[in-house]
Amino acid sequence: MKTIKLATALAALLIAPAFAHDQHEHGSFSAGEPGNPKKSARTIEILLNEMDYAPARIEVKRGEQIRFVLRNVGKEDHEFLLATTKENLAHAEVMKKHPHMEHDDPNGVRLAPHKTAEILWKFTKAGTFEFSCLIPGHRDYGMVGHVTVN
Repeated sequence: MKTIKLATALAALLIAPAFAHDQHEHGSFSAGEPGNPKKSARTIEILLNEMDYAPARIEVKRGEQIRFVLRNVGKEDHEFLLATTKENLAHAEVMKKHPHMEHDDPNGVRLAPHKTAEILWKFTKAGTFEFSCLIPGHRDYGMVGHVTVN
Protein backbone atom coordinates (compact mmCIF):
# COMPACT_ATOMS: atom_id res chain seq x y z
CA MET A 1 0.00 0.00 0.00
CA LYS A 2 2.86 2.39 0.85
CA THR A 3 4.45 1.65 -2.54
CA ILE A 4 1.24 2.60 -4.37
CA LYS A 5 0.92 5.86 -2.42
CA LEU A 6 4.56 6.71 -3.08
CA ALA A 7 4.20 5.93 -6.80
CA THR A 8 1.05 8.05 -6.99
CA ALA A 9 2.75 10.97 -5.23
CA LEU A 10 5.78 10.77 -7.53
CA ALA A 11 3.59 10.62 -10.63
CA ALA A 12 1.68 13.71 -9.46
CA LEU A 13 4.94 15.60 -8.95
CA LEU A 14 6.20 14.65 -12.38
CA ILE A 15 3.07 15.62 -14.31
CA ALA A 16 2.19 18.79 -12.36
CA PRO A 17 4.54 21.02 -14.41
CA ALA A 18 2.97 19.70 -17.61
CA PHE A 19 -0.51 20.60 -16.40
CA ALA A 20 0.70 24.02 -15.29
CA HIS A 21 2.14 24.60 -18.75
CA ASP A 22 -1.16 23.55 -20.35
CA GLN A 23 -3.01 26.06 -18.19
CA HIS A 24 -1.19 28.96 -19.79
CA GLU A 25 -1.84 27.88 -23.36
CA HIS A 26 -4.14 30.23 -25.22
CA GLY A 27 -6.67 29.43 -27.92
CA SER A 28 -7.04 33.15 -28.52
CA PHE A 29 -5.14 36.16 -27.30
CA SER A 30 -6.43 39.29 -25.60
CA ALA A 31 -3.93 41.64 -27.26
CA GLY A 32 -4.45 40.49 -30.84
CA GLU A 33 -3.00 37.62 -32.81
CA PRO A 34 0.32 36.27 -34.06
CA GLY A 35 1.56 38.24 -37.05
CA ASN A 36 1.86 37.15 -40.65
CA PRO A 37 5.53 36.94 -41.73
CA LYS A 38 4.49 37.61 -45.35
CA LYS A 39 3.19 41.08 -44.45
CA SER A 40 5.15 44.19 -43.57
CA ALA A 41 5.69 45.15 -39.96
CA ARG A 42 7.08 48.05 -38.01
CA THR A 43 10.09 46.99 -35.92
CA ILE A 44 10.31 47.97 -32.27
CA GLU A 45 13.40 46.98 -30.31
CA ILE A 46 12.93 46.42 -26.58
CA LEU A 47 15.83 45.97 -24.19
CA LEU A 48 15.23 43.68 -21.23
CA ASN A 49 17.39 45.19 -18.50
CA GLU A 50 17.67 44.28 -14.86
CA MET A 51 14.07 44.78 -13.75
CA ASP A 52 12.86 47.09 -16.50
CA TYR A 53 12.18 47.40 -20.21
CA ALA A 54 13.38 50.13 -22.53
CA PRO A 55 11.11 51.46 -23.87
CA ALA A 56 8.41 50.63 -21.34
CA ARG A 57 5.60 52.46 -23.19
CA ILE A 58 4.63 51.88 -26.80
CA GLU A 59 1.80 53.21 -28.96
CA VAL A 60 0.45 51.35 -31.99
CA LYS A 61 -2.54 51.61 -34.28
CA ARG A 62 -5.28 49.02 -34.29
CA GLY A 63 -4.56 46.56 -37.10
CA GLU A 64 -0.84 47.37 -37.08
CA GLN A 65 1.68 44.55 -37.18
CA ILE A 66 4.78 44.90 -35.00
CA ARG A 67 7.99 42.93 -35.08
CA PHE A 68 9.31 43.08 -31.53
CA VAL A 69 13.07 42.55 -31.39
CA LEU A 70 13.76 41.60 -27.78
CA ARG A 71 17.32 41.82 -26.44
CA ASN A 72 18.18 40.64 -22.95
CA VAL A 73 20.97 42.99 -21.92
CA GLY A 74 20.69 41.92 -18.29
CA LYS A 75 22.67 39.41 -16.27
CA GLU A 76 19.84 36.94 -15.63
CA ASP A 77 16.94 35.36 -17.51
CA HIS A 78 14.01 37.64 -18.33
CA GLU A 79 10.67 37.27 -20.07
CA PHE A 80 8.39 39.26 -22.33
CA LEU A 81 4.76 38.14 -22.10
CA LEU A 82 2.13 40.26 -23.89
CA ALA A 83 -1.40 40.04 -22.44
CA THR A 84 -3.79 41.94 -20.19
CA THR A 85 -2.72 42.90 -16.69
CA LYS A 86 -5.28 40.46 -15.26
CA GLU A 87 -3.92 37.58 -17.37
CA ASN A 88 -0.31 38.36 -16.49
CA LEU A 89 -1.11 38.56 -12.77
CA ALA A 90 -2.85 35.18 -12.92
CA HIS A 91 0.03 33.68 -14.85
CA ALA A 92 2.51 35.16 -12.35
CA GLU A 93 0.82 33.11 -9.62
CA VAL A 94 1.40 29.91 -11.63
CA MET A 95 5.01 30.96 -12.19
CA LYS A 96 5.54 31.20 -8.41
CA LYS A 97 4.85 27.47 -8.24
CA HIS A 98 6.83 26.66 -11.42
CA PRO A 99 9.55 29.35 -11.67
CA HIS A 100 11.52 27.57 -14.40
CA MET A 101 8.56 27.28 -16.77
CA GLU A 102 9.65 28.14 -20.29
CA HIS A 103 7.45 30.25 -22.56
CA ASP A 104 7.33 29.42 -26.21
CA ASP A 105 4.03 31.08 -27.03
CA PRO A 106 3.41 33.46 -29.93
CA ASN A 107 2.90 36.28 -27.39
CA GLY A 108 5.82 35.51 -25.09
CA VAL A 109 9.38 34.36 -24.72
CA ARG A 110 11.97 33.72 -22.02
CA LEU A 111 15.49 34.89 -22.81
CA ALA A 112 18.83 34.00 -21.28
CA PRO A 113 21.32 36.86 -20.75
CA HIS A 114 22.72 38.36 -23.96
CA LYS A 115 20.19 36.52 -26.16
CA THR A 116 17.81 38.00 -28.73
CA ALA A 117 14.38 36.85 -29.91
CA GLU A 118 11.59 38.20 -32.10
CA ILE A 119 7.84 38.22 -31.73
CA LEU A 120 5.65 39.16 -34.68
CA TRP A 121 2.32 40.49 -33.44
CA LYS A 122 -0.78 42.06 -34.99
CA PHE A 123 -2.80 44.27 -32.68
CA THR A 124 -6.44 43.66 -33.63
CA LYS A 125 -8.07 45.15 -30.54
CA ALA A 126 -7.99 48.68 -29.12
CA GLY A 127 -7.00 49.13 -25.50
CA THR A 128 -4.03 49.07 -23.19
CA PHE A 129 -2.12 45.84 -22.82
CA GLU A 130 0.99 45.00 -20.90
CA PHE A 131 4.17 43.06 -21.33
CA SER A 132 5.87 41.82 -18.23
CA CYS A 133 8.46 39.43 -16.87
CA LEU A 134 6.72 36.74 -14.86
CA ILE A 135 9.82 35.18 -13.35
CA PRO A 136 9.04 35.36 -9.61
CA GLY A 137 9.93 38.77 -8.21
CA HIS A 138 10.76 40.48 -11.52
CA ARG A 139 7.30 41.96 -12.15
CA ASP A 140 7.11 43.10 -8.52
CA TYR A 141 10.40 44.97 -8.96
CA GLY A 142 9.01 46.91 -11.93
CA MET A 143 9.59 44.75 -14.97
CA VAL A 144 6.34 45.84 -16.65
CA GLY A 145 5.65 47.76 -19.85
CA HIS A 146 2.51 48.91 -21.67
CA VAL A 147 1.22 48.95 -25.23
CA THR A 148 -1.57 51.38 -26.04
CA VAL A 149 -3.53 50.44 -29.14
CA ASN A 150 -5.59 53.27 -30.71
